[in-house]
Amino acid sequence: MREDIDIDALRQRLLMRAHELETMAAVRREAGATVELDQTRTGRLSRMDAMQAQAMARAGDARAQDEYRRIQAALARIESGEYGYCLDCDGPIGAGRLNADPANALCLACAERREQ
Repeated sequence: MREDIDIDALRQRLLMRAHELETMAAVRREAGATVELDQTRTGRLSRMDAMQAQAMARAGDARAQDEYRRIQAALARIESGEYGYCLDCDGPIGAGRLNADPANALCLACAERREQ
């Protein structure tokens, strides 16, 4: 267990964010629902705007689902005692990196290596 990070505070942040994502899930799903407009009463540009808004809502939902999975994985690592260590190299993840995003699973060097 790492002593240079406040795991309890990070766990609380993860739990709060997971709750926010769960609460907003229904709103995101509704916004991403199929667009059905009365073509006799709605102009072409309005339909295009509605379809674009739908696509944006679906993309936002996908990002939220990905974030939720990352949070759940971080919480599982906390419970197993593996939290705060890089999934690639097993080295410690910097405290500042975890404070910025408690769901980080990689140290900075491994994250940069994956981006390249």
